[in-house]
Amino acid sequence: MSIIASLVDSLEYKEDKPTIKLLLDTEFTKEIRIAFKKDHIMKEHTAPLPIVVEIFEGNIDFGVEGEVLKLKKGDLITLGAKVPHDLKATEDSIVRLTLCKNDQLTRVEKVTED
Repeated sequence: MSIIASLVDSLEYKEDKPTIKLLLDTEFTKEIRIAFKKDHIMKEHTAPLPIVVEIFEGNIDFGVEGEVLKLKKGDLITLGAKVPHDLKATEDSIVRLTLCKNDQLTRVEKVTED
């Protein structure tokens, strides 16, 4: 069975924090879209399992292990489990986050809460 999702259809930006939307929940991963307005942040956090982050649109200052990486459209980064990281959008941006199947969307949503 095939499932189709879009990183751009029904795109919404919140004024005060990143917008998180589950796009696909497959047998092996969860694919999530995070829509950032310029200057939105995701505070430092960790993931219990490895992740892959793709910058689909825009630019993100991606903090990892004391270094800020300037990620741009098309860049991918993978992180192992429990690696502290944070994100700041330097312009309106769309990020695709790939989680392992056993990771939780609610954990990602909590990162954007004050």
